[in-house]
Amino acid sequence: MYQLNFDVPAKLHFTGIGGISMSGLAEIMLSRGFTVTGSDSRESEITKHLESLGATVFYGQQASNVADDVDVLIYTAAVKADNPELVAATEKNIPLLTRAEFLGQIMKNYKESIGVSGTHGKTTTTSMISQILLEADTDPTILVGGIMPTIKGNTRVGHSEHIITESCEYTNSFHSFPPKIGIILNVAADHLDFFKDLDDIRHSFKVYASLIPEDGTLVINSDIENVEYFTEGLKCNVITVGSDPNKSDYSATNITYDDFAHGSYDLVKNGKVIAHITLGVTGEHNIYNSLAAIATAHVLGLKDEDILKGLQQYGGTDRRFQYKGKVNGFTVIDDYAHHPDEIRATIKTAKHYPHKKMWIVFQPHTYTRTKALLHEFAQELSKADAVVLADIYAAREKNTLGISSEDVKNEIEKIGTETYYFPSFEEIEQFLLKNCKENDLLITMGAGDVVNIGEDLLKK
Repeated sequence: MYQLNFDVPAKLHFTGIGGISMSGLAEIMLSRGFTVTGSDSRESEITKHLESLGATVFYGQQASNVADDVDVLIYTAAVKADNPELVAATEKNIPLLTRAEFLGQIMKNYKESIGVSGTHGKTTTTSMISQILLEADTDPTILVGGIMPTIKGNTRVGHSEHIITESCEYTNSFHSFPPKIGIILNVAADHLDFFKDLDDIRHSFKVYASLIPEDGTLVINSDIENVEYFTEGLKCNVITVGSDPNKSDYSATNITYDDFAHGSYDLVKNGKVIAHITLGVTGEHNIYNSLAAIATAHVLGLKDEDILKGLQQYGGTDRRFQYKGKVNGFTVIDDYAHHPDEIRATIKTAKHYPHKKMWIVFQPHTYTRTKALLHEFAQELSKADAVVLADIYAAREKNTLGISSEDVKNEIEKIGTETYYFPSFEEIEQFLLKNCKENDLLITMGAGDVVNIGEDLLKK
Protein backbone atom coordinates (compact mmCIF):
# COMPACT_ATOMS: atom_id res chain seq x y z
CA MET A 1 0.00 0.00 0.00
CA TYR A 2 1.23 3.47 -0.88
CA GLN A 3 2.41 5.50 2.12
CA LEU A 4 1.99 9.26 1.96
CA ASN A 5 4.68 11.46 3.54
CA PHE A 6 2.65 13.96 5.56
CA ASP A 7 5.70 16.17 6.06
CA VAL A 8 5.95 16.96 2.35
CA PRO A 9 2.84 18.71 0.92
CA ALA A 10 1.61 16.94 -2.21
CA LYS A 11 -1.31 17.12 -4.62
CA LEU A 12 -4.27 14.92 -3.68
CA HIS A 13 -7.40 14.11 -5.66
CA PHE A 14 -10.56 12.91 -3.86
CA THR A 15 -13.10 11.01 -5.96
CA GLY A 16 -16.37 11.65 -4.12
CA ILE A 17 -15.06 14.65 -2.19
CA GLY A 18 -18.55 15.82 -1.17
CA GLY A 19 -19.20 12.82 1.07
CA ILE A 20 -19.48 13.51 4.78
CA SER A 21 -16.32 11.53 5.56
CA MET A 22 -14.24 12.32 2.48
CA SER A 23 -14.84 16.04 2.88
CA GLY A 24 -13.42 15.91 6.40
CA LEU A 25 -10.24 14.23 5.20
CA ALA A 26 -9.88 16.80 2.44
CA GLU A 27 -10.29 19.63 4.96
CA ILE A 28 -7.57 18.18 7.19
CA MET A 29 -5.16 18.02 4.27
CA LEU A 30 -5.97 21.56 3.16
CA SER A 31 -5.08 22.73 6.67
CA ARG A 32 -1.71 20.98 6.31
CA GLY A 33 -0.87 22.89 3.15
CA PHE A 34 -1.61 20.12 0.64
CA THR A 35 -3.10 20.90 -2.77
CA VAL A 36 -6.55 19.31 -3.00
CA THR A 37 -8.73 18.60 -6.01
CA GLY A 38 -11.80 16.43 -6.09
CA SER A 39 -15.03 15.53 -7.81
CA ASP A 40 -18.63 14.96 -6.85
CA SER A 41 -21.95 14.44 -8.57
CA ARG A 42 -23.33 17.84 -7.63
CA GLU A 43 -22.59 21.06 -5.81
CA SER A 44 -23.48 21.14 -2.10
CA GLU A 45 -22.83 23.21 0.99
CA ILE A 46 -19.97 20.82 1.76
CA THR A 47 -18.30 21.25 -1.64
CA LYS A 48 -18.77 25.02 -1.51
CA HIS A 49 -17.10 25.06 1.90
CA LEU A 50 -14.14 23.07 0.58
CA GLU A 51 -13.82 25.45 -2.37
CA SER A 52 -13.74 28.38 0.07
CA LEU A 53 -10.77 26.69 1.76
CA GLY A 54 -8.88 26.38 -1.51
CA ALA A 55 -9.97 23.05 -2.98
CA THR A 56 -10.73 22.68 -6.69
CA VAL A 57 -13.95 20.69 -7.13
CA PHE A 58 -15.20 19.22 -10.39
CA TYR A 59 -18.87 18.31 -10.82
CA GLY A 60 -19.28 15.02 -12.60
CA GLN A 61 -16.60 12.34 -12.59
CA GLN A 62 -14.45 12.06 -15.68
CA ALA A 63 -10.87 11.21 -16.61
CA SER A 64 -9.90 14.83 -17.34
CA ASN A 65 -10.42 15.70 -13.65
CA VAL A 66 -7.27 13.75 -12.75
CA ALA A 67 -4.29 15.92 -13.65
CA ASP A 68 -0.92 14.40 -14.53
CA ASP A 69 0.70 15.94 -11.45
CA VAL A 70 -1.66 14.34 -8.91
CA ASP A 71 0.44 12.43 -6.34
CA VAL A 72 -2.30 10.15 -4.99
CA LEU A 73 -6.00 9.56 -5.62
CA ILE A 74 -8.31 8.77 -2.68
CA TYR A 75 -11.69 7.12 -3.32
CA THR A 76 -14.63 5.73 -1.36
CA ALA A 77 -15.87 2.15 -1.24
CA ALA A 78 -18.86 3.21 -3.36
CA VAL A 79 -16.60 3.99 -6.33
CA LYS A 80 -16.41 1.09 -8.78
CA ALA A 81 -13.29 -0.17 -10.56
CA ASP A 82 -14.49 1.17 -13.91
CA ASN A 83 -14.87 4.72 -12.59
CA PRO A 84 -13.20 6.98 -15.21
CA GLU A 85 -11.09 8.77 -12.59
CA LEU A 86 -9.74 5.51 -11.15
CA VAL A 87 -9.05 4.23 -14.65
CA ALA A 88 -7.24 7.47 -15.55
CA ALA A 89 -5.15 7.36 -12.35
CA THR A 90 -4.18 3.75 -13.02
CA GLU A 91 -3.15 4.55 -16.59
CA LYS A 92 -1.00 7.43 -15.29
CA ASN A 93 0.54 5.24 -12.55
CA ILE A 94 -0.90 7.50 -9.84
CA PRO A 95 -1.11 5.63 -6.50
CA LEU A 96 -4.60 4.82 -5.17
CA LEU A 97 -5.80 4.76 -1.56
CA THR A 98 -9.25 3.94 -0.24
CA ARG A 99 -10.86 6.40 2.17
CA ALA A 100 -10.26 3.95 5.02
CA GLU A 101 -6.60 3.43 4.15
CA PHE A 102 -6.06 7.18 3.95
CA LEU A 103 -7.82 7.85 7.25
CA GLY A 104 -5.63 5.20 8.86
CA GLN A 105 -2.52 7.00 7.66
CA ILE A 106 -3.84 10.32 8.98
CA MET A 107 -4.54 8.82 12.42
CA LYS A 108 -0.94 7.68 12.77
CA ASN A 109 0.05 11.37 12.90
CA TYR A 110 -1.75 11.84 16.25
CA LYS A 111 -0.62 10.51 19.64
CA GLU A 112 -4.17 10.30 21.02
CA SER A 113 -6.40 8.74 18.36
CA ILE A 114 -9.92 7.67 19.33
CA GLY A 115 -12.02 5.34 17.17
CA VAL A 116 -15.71 4.87 17.97
CA SER A 117 -17.19 1.64 16.60
CA GLY A 118 -20.45 -0.23 17.00
CA THR A 119 -23.46 -1.17 14.95
CA HIS A 120 -25.35 1.77 16.46
CA GLY A 121 -24.53 4.96 18.36
CA LYS A 122 -21.24 5.88 16.65
CA THR A 123 -22.23 9.41 15.65
CA THR A 124 -23.76 10.28 19.01
CA THR A 125 -20.90 8.87 21.08
CA THR A 126 -18.25 10.45 18.85
CA SER A 127 -20.06 13.77 19.30
CA MET A 128 -20.35 13.33 23.08
CA ILE A 129 -16.62 12.71 23.41
CA SER A 130 -15.92 15.59 21.05
CA GLN A 131 -18.00 17.95 23.19
CA ILE A 132 -16.05 16.88 26.28
CA LEU A 133 -12.74 17.40 24.46
CA LEU A 134 -13.87 20.88 23.43
CA GLU A 135 -14.94 21.76 26.98
CA ALA A 136 -11.49 20.64 28.16
CA ASP A 137 -9.80 22.94 25.60
CA THR A 138 -7.84 20.08 24.03
CA ASP A 139 -8.23 21.56 20.50
CA PRO A 140 -9.16 18.18 18.93
CA THR A 141 -9.51 17.18 15.31
CA ILE A 142 -13.02 15.77 14.89
CA LEU A 143 -14.48 13.60 12.13
CA VAL A 144 -18.13 12.76 12.82
CA GLY A 145 -20.73 11.10 10.59
CA GLY A 146 -23.39 13.74 11.13
CA ILE A 147 -23.81 17.47 11.53
CA MET A 148 -22.70 18.50 15.01
CA PRO A 149 -24.14 21.95 15.84
CA THR A 150 -21.24 22.91 18.14
CA ILE A 151 -18.75 22.74 15.27
CA LYS A 152 -21.37 23.71 12.65
CA GLY A 153 -20.59 20.70 10.51
CA ASN A 154 -19.05 17.25 10.49
CA THR A 155 -15.38 18.23 10.73
CA ARG A 156 -13.18 20.27 13.01
CA VAL A 157 -9.50 20.64 12.28
CA GLY A 158 -7.57 21.04 15.52
CA HIS A 159 -3.87 21.52 16.23
CA SER A 160 -3.32 19.13 19.13
CA GLU A 161 -2.43 15.45 19.41
CA HIS A 162 -6.12 14.45 19.72
CA ILE A 163 -8.18 13.05 16.83
CA ILE A 164 -11.55 11.35 17.13
CA THR A 165 -13.43 9.56 14.37
CA GLU A 166 -16.19 7.08 13.79
CA SER A 167 -14.95 3.60 12.94
CA CYS A 168 -17.43 1.89 10.63
CA GLU A 169 -17.41 -1.88 10.22
CA TYR A 170 -18.94 -1.90 6.71
CA THR A 171 -16.55 -3.61 4.25
CA ASN A 172 -14.20 -4.04 7.25
CA SER A 173 -13.03 -0.48 6.69
CA PHE A 174 -12.19 0.04 10.37
CA HIS A 175 -9.44 -2.54 10.09
CA SER A 176 -7.44 0.14 8.27
CA PHE A 177 -7.25 2.59 11.17
CA PRO A 178 -6.18 1.18 14.53
CA PRO A 179 -6.85 3.71 17.32
CA LYS A 180 -4.99 4.36 20.56
CA ILE A 181 -8.41 4.22 22.27
CA GLY A 182 -10.94 1.94 20.58
CA ILE A 183 -14.60 1.84 21.57
CA ILE A 184 -17.08 -0.96 20.80
CA LEU A 185 -20.61 0.17 21.68
CA ASN A 186 -22.56 -2.88 20.46
CA VAL A 187 -22.42 -5.64 17.86
CA ALA A 188 -25.55 -6.63 15.94
CA ALA A 189 -26.55 -8.10 12.58
CA ASP A 190 -26.36 -5.41 9.91
CA HIS A 191 -24.77 -4.74 6.51
CA LEU A 192 -25.70 -8.25 5.46
CA ASP A 193 -25.04 -7.30 1.85
CA PHE A 194 -21.36 -7.57 2.87
CA PHE A 195 -21.15 -9.76 5.98
CA LYS A 196 -22.25 -13.40 5.84
CA ASP A 197 -23.94 -13.47 9.24
CA LEU A 198 -23.66 -12.24 12.82
CA ASP A 199 -20.65 -14.45 13.49
CA ASP A 200 -18.85 -12.81 10.59
CA ILE A 201 -19.66 -9.39 12.04
CA ARG A 202 -18.46 -10.40 15.50
CA HIS A 203 -15.19 -11.63 14.01
CA SER A 204 -14.73 -8.29 12.26
CA PHE A 205 -15.08 -6.42 15.57
CA LYS A 206 -12.70 -8.88 17.24
CA VAL A 207 -10.08 -8.07 14.61
CA TYR A 208 -10.65 -4.35 15.24
CA ALA A 209 -10.08 -4.81 18.97
CA SER A 210 -6.88 -6.74 18.30
CA LEU A 211 -5.45 -3.77 16.38
CA ILE A 212 -5.33 -1.55 19.49
CA PRO A 213 -1.68 -1.20 20.58
CA GLU A 214 -0.37 -2.60 23.86
CA ASP A 215 -0.24 0.88 25.41
CA GLY A 216 -3.79 1.61 24.22
CA THR A 217 -7.26 0.97 25.65
CA LEU A 218 -10.40 -0.86 24.55
CA VAL A 219 -13.66 0.52 25.96
CA ILE A 220 -16.36 -2.10 25.39
CA ASN A 221 -20.00 -2.60 26.34
CA SER A 222 -20.19 -5.55 28.74
CA ASP A 223 -23.82 -6.14 27.70
CA ILE A 224 -22.61 -7.55 24.37
CA GLU A 225 -23.23 -11.29 24.30
CA ASN A 226 -20.11 -13.26 25.29
CA VAL A 227 -18.06 -10.07 25.56
CA GLU A 228 -15.04 -12.18 26.52
CA TYR A 229 -14.81 -13.28 22.88
CA PHE A 230 -13.62 -9.77 22.00
CA THR A 231 -11.32 -9.21 24.97
CA GLU A 232 -9.54 -12.52 25.47
CA GLY A 233 -5.87 -12.40 24.59
CA LEU A 234 -5.71 -8.62 24.24
CA LYS A 235 -2.54 -6.95 25.48
CA CYS A 236 -4.09 -3.50 25.72
CA ASN A 237 -5.99 -2.15 28.73
CA VAL A 238 -9.71 -3.11 28.75
CA ILE A 239 -12.48 -1.03 30.34
CA THR A 240 -16.06 -2.28 30.44
CA VAL A 241 -19.24 -0.19 30.52
CA GLY A 242 -22.80 -1.44 30.78
CA SER A 243 -25.98 -2.02 32.73
CA ASP A 244 -24.65 -4.57 35.24
CA PRO A 245 -22.37 -3.02 37.89
CA ASN A 246 -21.08 -6.50 38.77
CA LYS A 247 -19.51 -6.99 35.34
CA SER A 248 -18.87 -3.37 34.32
CA ASP A 249 -16.19 -0.91 35.39
CA TYR A 250 -18.68 1.90 34.61
CA SER A 251 -22.45 1.64 35.04
CA ALA A 252 -25.49 3.79 35.82
CA THR A 253 -28.00 3.64 38.67
CA ASN A 254 -30.99 5.72 39.80
CA ILE A 255 -31.86 6.56 36.18
CA THR A 256 -34.56 9.21 35.76
CA TYR A 257 -35.94 11.29 32.89
CA ASP A 258 -37.26 14.83 32.68
CA ASP A 259 -40.44 15.79 30.82
CA PHE A 260 -38.63 15.65 27.48
CA ALA A 261 -36.90 12.28 27.97
CA HIS A 262 -33.47 13.69 28.88
CA GLY A 263 -31.75 11.18 31.16
CA SER A 264 -30.02 11.66 34.51
CA TYR A 265 -28.25 9.03 36.60
CA ASP A 266 -25.70 8.27 39.27
CA LEU A 267 -22.39 7.23 37.76
CA VAL A 268 -20.97 4.05 39.28
CA LYS A 269 -17.27 3.34 38.83
CA ASN A 270 -15.84 0.11 40.24
CA GLY A 271 -18.87 -0.32 42.47
CA LYS A 272 -18.94 3.22 43.92
CA VAL A 273 -21.11 6.20 43.00
CA ILE A 274 -18.72 8.97 41.97
CA ALA A 275 -20.93 11.59 40.29
CA HIS A 276 -24.44 12.53 39.17
CA ILE A 277 -24.75 12.91 35.41
CA THR A 278 -27.34 14.99 33.57
CA LEU A 279 -27.57 14.56 29.81
CA GLY A 280 -28.72 17.01 27.17
CA VAL A 281 -29.94 14.19 24.93
CA THR A 282 -32.83 11.75 25.16
CA GLY A 283 -33.17 8.05 25.79
CA GLU A 284 -31.76 5.13 27.75
CA HIS A 285 -29.42 4.16 24.92
CA ASN A 286 -27.66 7.50 25.29
CA ILE A 287 -27.05 6.82 28.97
CA TYR A 288 -24.91 3.85 27.94
CA ASN A 289 -23.30 5.83 25.12
CA SER A 290 -22.35 8.43 27.73
CA LEU A 291 -20.70 5.78 29.90
CA ALA A 292 -18.34 5.01 27.02
CA ALA A 293 -17.67 8.73 26.61
CA ILE A 294 -16.89 9.14 30.33
CA ALA A 295 -14.57 6.12 30.38
CA THR A 296 -12.71 7.50 27.36
CA ALA A 297 -12.38 10.92 28.98
CA HIS A 298 -10.95 9.31 32.13
CA VAL A 299 -8.37 7.42 30.06
CA LEU A 300 -7.34 10.77 28.59
CA GLY A 301 -7.02 12.24 32.09
CA LEU A 302 -9.69 14.92 31.59
CA LYS A 303 -11.24 16.71 34.55
CA ASP A 304 -14.62 15.60 35.89
CA GLU A 305 -15.97 19.16 35.67
CA ASP A 306 -15.26 19.22 31.92
CA ILE A 307 -16.84 15.79 31.49
CA LEU A 308 -20.01 16.80 33.34
CA LYS A 309 -20.31 20.09 31.46
CA GLY A 310 -19.61 18.47 28.10
CA LEU A 311 -22.34 15.87 28.54
CA GLN A 312 -24.84 18.43 29.73
CA GLN A 313 -23.99 20.84 26.89
CA TYR A 314 -24.20 18.21 24.18
CA GLY A 315 -27.68 18.50 22.70
CA GLY A 316 -27.43 15.92 19.93
CA THR A 317 -26.56 15.83 16.25
CA ASP A 318 -28.89 16.31 13.33
CA ARG A 319 -31.31 13.42 12.73
CA ARG A 320 -30.89 11.85 16.19
CA PHE A 321 -34.32 12.30 17.88
CA GLN A 322 -34.20 15.84 16.54
CA TYR A 323 -37.08 18.18 17.33
CA LYS A 324 -38.22 19.75 14.07
CA GLY A 325 -41.27 21.76 15.14
CA LYS A 326 -45.05 21.65 15.45
CA VAL A 327 -47.84 21.67 12.87
CA ASN A 328 -51.56 21.64 13.64
CA GLY A 329 -50.69 21.06 17.30
CA PHE A 330 -48.69 17.83 16.81
CA THR A 331 -44.95 17.54 17.32
CA VAL A 332 -42.56 16.47 14.56
CA ILE A 333 -39.36 14.59 15.50
CA ASP A 334 -36.82 13.19 13.03
CA ASP A 335 -34.60 10.20 13.70
CA TYR A 336 -31.98 8.31 11.69
CA ALA A 337 -32.96 4.86 13.04
CA HIS A 338 -32.82 2.27 10.26
CA HIS A 339 -32.11 -0.98 12.14
CA PRO A 340 -34.50 -2.80 14.52
CA ASP A 341 -32.25 -2.16 17.53
CA GLU A 342 -32.20 1.56 16.76
CA ILE A 343 -35.98 1.63 16.26
CA ARG A 344 -36.42 -0.06 19.65
CA ALA A 345 -34.25 2.59 21.32
CA THR A 346 -36.04 5.47 19.59
CA ILE A 347 -39.53 4.25 20.47
CA LYS A 348 -38.44 3.58 24.05
CA THR A 349 -37.19 7.17 24.19
CA ALA A 350 -40.43 8.48 22.68
CA LYS A 351 -42.48 6.82 25.41
CA HIS A 352 -40.83 9.23 27.87
CA TYR A 353 -41.71 12.20 25.62
CA PRO A 354 -45.09 13.93 26.13
CA HIS A 355 -47.64 12.76 23.54
CA LYS A 356 -51.15 11.42 23.05
CA LYS A 357 -50.61 9.11 20.08
CA MET A 358 -47.25 8.07 18.62
CA TRP A 359 -47.03 7.97 14.82
CA ILE A 360 -43.98 6.50 13.07
CA VAL A 361 -43.32 7.24 9.40
CA PHE A 362 -40.72 4.66 8.47
CA GLN A 363 -38.67 4.45 5.29
CA PRO A 364 -36.83 1.10 5.16
CA HIS A 365 -33.18 1.44 4.10
CA THR A 366 -31.84 -1.05 1.51
CA TYR A 367 -33.54 -4.18 0.23
CA THR A 368 -30.94 -6.48 1.81
CA ARG A 369 -31.49 -5.15 5.33
CA THR A 370 -35.28 -5.14 4.94
CA LYS A 371 -35.36 -8.74 3.70
CA ALA A 372 -32.93 -10.08 6.30
CA LEU A 373 -34.56 -8.34 9.27
CA LEU A 374 -38.20 -8.21 8.13
CA HIS A 375 -39.69 -9.83 11.25
CA GLU A 376 -37.48 -7.80 13.59
CA PHE A 377 -38.57 -4.57 11.88
CA ALA A 378 -42.21 -5.53 12.30
CA GLN A 379 -41.76 -6.43 15.97
CA GLU A 380 -40.14 -3.11 16.86
CA LEU A 381 -42.31 -0.84 14.71
CA SER A 382 -45.45 -2.46 16.13
CA LYS A 383 -44.62 -0.83 19.48
CA ALA A 384 -45.76 2.52 18.08
CA ASP A 385 -49.46 3.43 18.11
CA ALA A 386 -49.56 3.74 14.32
CA VAL A 387 -47.07 3.18 11.49
CA VAL A 388 -46.96 4.74 8.03
CA LEU A 389 -44.58 3.14 5.55
CA ALA A 390 -42.79 4.76 2.63
CA ASP A 391 -41.10 2.85 -0.19
CA ILE A 392 -37.72 1.26 0.52
CA TYR A 393 -34.77 3.61 0.04
CA ALA A 394 -32.52 1.68 -2.32
CA ALA A 395 -29.21 3.44 -1.52
CA ARG A 396 -26.51 1.38 -3.23
CA GLU A 397 -28.78 -1.55 -4.18
CA LYS A 398 -31.22 -2.80 -6.81
CA ASN A 399 -34.27 -4.83 -5.82
CA THR A 400 -33.26 -8.34 -6.78
CA LEU A 401 -34.88 -9.85 -3.66
CA GLY A 402 -38.56 -9.19 -4.38
CA ILE A 403 -39.03 -7.29 -1.11
CA SER A 404 -41.20 -4.19 -0.62
CA SER A 405 -42.66 -1.98 2.07
CA GLU A 406 -45.97 -3.79 1.60
CA ASP A 407 -44.25 -6.87 3.05
CA VAL A 408 -43.31 -4.84 6.15
CA LYS A 409 -46.90 -3.57 6.37
CA ASN A 410 -48.30 -7.10 6.23
CA GLU A 411 -45.98 -8.28 9.01
CA ILE A 412 -46.89 -5.37 11.29
CA GLU A 413 -50.61 -5.89 10.67
CA LYS A 414 -50.28 -9.53 11.78
CA ILE A 415 -49.18 -8.20 15.18
CA GLY A 416 -52.19 -5.90 15.31
CA THR A 417 -50.75 -2.39 15.01
CA GLU A 418 -52.51 0.21 12.88
CA THR A 419 -50.42 0.39 9.68
CA TYR A 420 -50.55 2.21 6.34
CA TYR A 421 -48.48 2.27 3.17
CA PHE A 422 -48.35 4.97 0.50
CA PRO A 423 -46.06 4.98 -2.56
CA SER A 424 -45.38 8.74 -2.54
CA PHE A 425 -44.31 11.30 0.05
CA GLU A 426 -47.15 13.59 -1.08
CA GLU A 427 -49.75 10.95 -0.23
CA ILE A 428 -48.11 10.35 3.15
CA GLU A 429 -48.10 14.06 3.95
CA GLN A 430 -51.77 14.51 3.02
CA PHE A 431 -52.71 11.49 5.16
CA LEU A 432 -50.79 12.80 8.17
CA LEU A 433 -52.32 16.26 7.94
CA LYS A 434 -55.77 14.68 8.06
CA ASN A 435 -55.08 12.12 10.78
CA CYS A 436 -52.49 13.49 13.24
CA LYS A 437 -54.23 15.32 16.04
CA GLU A 438 -53.23 17.93 18.59
CA ASN A 439 -50.63 16.62 21.09
CA ASP A 440 -49.76 13.64 18.90
CA LEU A 441 -46.09 12.80 18.30
CA LEU A 442 -44.92 12.16 14.72
CA ILE A 443 -41.48 10.62 14.18
CA THR A 444 -40.04 10.48 10.67
CA MET A 445 -37.60 7.59 10.76
CA GLY A 446 -34.95 6.16 8.44
CA ALA A 447 -31.53 6.77 6.89
CA GLY A 448 -32.84 7.97 3.52
CA ASP A 449 -34.73 11.14 2.63
CA VAL A 450 -37.77 10.54 4.86
CA VAL A 451 -36.75 13.66 6.80
CA ASN A 452 -38.26 15.65 3.94
CA ILE A 453 -41.76 14.55 4.95
CA GLY A 454 -41.60 16.29 8.30
CA GLU A 455 -39.94 19.37 6.83
CA ASP A 456 -42.60 19.59 4.14
CA LEU A 457 -45.37 19.31 6.75
CA LEU A 458 -43.89 22.19 8.72
CA LYS A 459 -44.09 24.40 5.63
CA LYS A 460 -47.83 23.77 5.20
